[in-house]
Amino acid sequence: MTETAPGTTTLTVGQVAERSGVTVRTLHHYDETGLLRPSRRSASGYRLYTDEDLVRLQHVVVYRRLGFSLEEVAVLLDDPEADVAGHLRRQRAAVMSRLDELGELVTAIDRALEAEVSGIRLTPAEQRELFGEDYKEEYQEEARERWGETEAWRHSQQRTSQYTKADWQAIKAEMDEIHGRFVAALQAGEPANGPAAVDAAEAHRRHITRWFYDCPAEMHACISDMYVSDPRFTKTYEDIAPGLAQYVRDAVHANAERQ
Repeated sequence: MTETAPGTTTLTVGQVAERSGVTVRTLHHYDETGLLRPSRRSASGYRLYTDEDLVRLQHVVVYRRLGFSLEEVAVLLDDPEADVAGHLRRQRAAVMSRLDELGELVTAIDRALEAEVSGIRLTPAEQRELFGEDYKEEYQEEARERWGETEAWRHSQQRTSQYTKADWQAIKAEMDEIHGRFVAALQAGEPANGPAAVDAAEAHRRHITRWFYDCPAEMHACISDMYVSDPRFTKTYEDIAPGLAQYVRDAVHANAERQ
């Protein structure tokens, strides 16, 4: 920083570039074209910018960010009859149009990112089609918050991110068959720790391991506790058959004890 006269502070081109984020090369170009000529020179002939020069540079930067050409910026800054308001209105309309386009692009990116992060490469409509109308996208977010740092979660995300709609249809069909085995045992009066129910519980555990992540019997038992502790899980099973949530939970625990 250089003092050229009392109360007058000047900056070199390098200092202006550092403060403004405008490159030295660009500042030299502005000087050569007359758009922004530094008001002073040092004794050695170096460019020195005053406070007034910096204010003009701020205007140049703003107009350039709005999309004005250098020629248009020069007119806006130097022509006393320039229709600044008219230029800005037209530029504002153009910017708003771009914002609408960018908003649509952000939405599309968010959807793609959500599908990639969630590991389920299905549209929300396809998810409801396969998992039922009660399926909520926030369930996936809640699961990520609860288990997102675990190895099982990372393994599951890596695997499911590759699944197609046909894969998910196969997963659902297999799970429906396992649920059917639970229901048949329940309605036949088989105890939850009986062979039919325990075998269905083992099939359930193997289903998780085959399609999502390694699920030892102890982990399976912990998961099954949510079937009776979380009303949403409970409702899923109770909608299939009354009493099924507790029955499945008990069968899973019996299977864990058996193993």
